[in-house]
Amino acid sequence: MVTLLPFDRFVAIDWSGARGKRYAGIAVAECGVGDAAPRLVEPPGGWWSRTAVFDWLRAGLADGAALVGIDCAFSLPFAVAGRTLPAGAGVFDLWNEIEKICADEPDFGGAPFAEHPIHGVGFWRGGPQPDWYDDPHRATEIACRADGLGSPQSPYKLIGAKQVGKGGLAGMRVLRALRAAAPDAVAVWPFDAVKPGQTALTEIYPRLFLKQAGFGQRKIRDGVELDAALARLTSRPLGLSGAVSDHAADALASAAGLRWLAAQPDVWTPPALDERARRLEGWIFGVGMSQSDGYGVL
Repeated sequence: MVTLLPFDRFVAIDWSGARGKRYAGIAVAECGVGDAAPRLVEPPGGWWSRTAVFDWLRAGLADGAALVGIDCAFSLPFAVAGRTLPAGAGVFDLWNEIEKICADEPDFGGAPFAEHPIHGVGFWRGGPQPDWYDDPHRATEIACRADGLGSPQSPYKLIGAKQVGKGGLAGMRVLRALRAAAPDAVAVWPFDAVKPGQTALTEIYPRLFLKQAGFGQRKIRDGVELDAALARLTSRPLGLSGAVSDHAADALASAAGLRWLAAQPDVWTPPALDERARRLEGWIFGVGMSQSDGYGVL
């Protein structure tokens, strides 16, 4: 029997890998235990930077254990990434290499890794699709598609509005820094075993929660639709009126979705989460669960 991990807060972060100082594409939402509606966290100065998110997360460690979901890939497909790493290297070796190459890039930016003459050779960075590019995916992305929960992009595809690679590289730098700053208080799942009292950092895919809330491929456009999604995720309504941005809607729905998923013990042990995923490639929180594990209850 799996014991439920106790968390005091549930935090969801809609992420961005853009170059710059502050980004409209970052939104942070949180909720507590129970069924109270999630709320948006106001960014310092009106806009979030990745450094500001790091500082906020680090400061929040003093407020009790949180389940934090970040909308970015926590690793790369190792069929490609492993070619340029030493034999036997794991995800933390990848993060160290990313940090070494990107250390001078401000605000945890990850673009220099994708532009690197050795490590960057697997990234499709511009122009028509190259003949050598085979769109590599991690097992969790494949499982997400198989579950009908959405179609995550490959982190190696840096083309188009849905590209996620640079956001993932930036996120890995933030994860590495948080883990180094507070090793006893932070666990990055599934690479670390999460202990009671620790803040758990998990990879999320907001479309998964919107699918479970009955929105399919549709976006949430306004406060009425957001409240309908929250209700399906066992949350009370937020009561916003008028239009709601994609980033705010994703963060708010994901915060409620994290709280809903955390109540299901088997979410931490999906059948397909194998040793390769735990050591190398990571896992999207909530992917790979059977209908009996909770997806059929909505």
